[in-house]
Amino acid sequence: MAWNTWFRKRRMRRFIRELGITAETRILDVGGMPETWDTLVERPRVTLLNTPRTKGELASSASWVAGDGRALPFRDAAFDVVFSNSVIEHVGDAESQRRFAREVARVGRAYWVQTPNRWFPVEQHLLTPLVHWLPKRWQRWIVPRFTVWSTLVRPASDRRAFYVDHYLNEVRLLSGGEVARLFPGARILRERVLGWTKSLVALRVSSSERSGSELSRSERSGPHRRTS
Repeated sequence: MAWNTWFRKRRMRRFIRELGITAETRILDVGGMPETWDTLVERPRVTLLNTPRTKGELASSASWVAGDGRALPFRDAAFDVVFSNSVIEHVGDAESQRRFAREVARVGRAYWVQTPNRWFPVEQHLLTPLVHWLPKRWQRWIVPRFTVWSTLVRPASDRRAFYVDHYLNEVRLLSGGEVARLFPGARILRERVLGWTKSLVALRVSSSERSGSELSRSERSGPHRRTS
């Protein structure tokens, strides 16, 4: 949808700016698809990791592996950046999310992990207001019968059944506090719409990027005089 595409493009521009992404940056995109990177003028060295069932959709990617975000098949600090867009809420229960977060921090020198905010009033997978704030038993009655997503997209019955089941049984939305606890030491960015926090991003830059940023700020501020 056009509005969602606009948000993603804006997010990618900030991602590039915050982490100083270049054509030489080695990125692991956990749960990603090739189209995320197709809009960039200067494309970094991206490896996609996704589930085996996405093999057909990843055929156009230059580099991809099948795997599980909770047990990444890479050595420590194997990538300059680990990137993940709207994935951590899909991996299962709280322990699965903790495992995912630990693996991201282990494999990437820096990381950018985005997830929808639980306290945004529209559930962003189903595009349906307030439904995610209802008791689970109410959701189990409402979601199979009506969502804005199914009305707009009109998916095939098998896709709709899979998506609804996945949402009800596996999607676990996170608050800002939960994201901060999953990624201690990360900077938490908030993407806002009309004052509401729509999405959250856990951002950690590498030590070399921090040093470069501090040096740049020091140079801009000019020489410091010693005082006696």
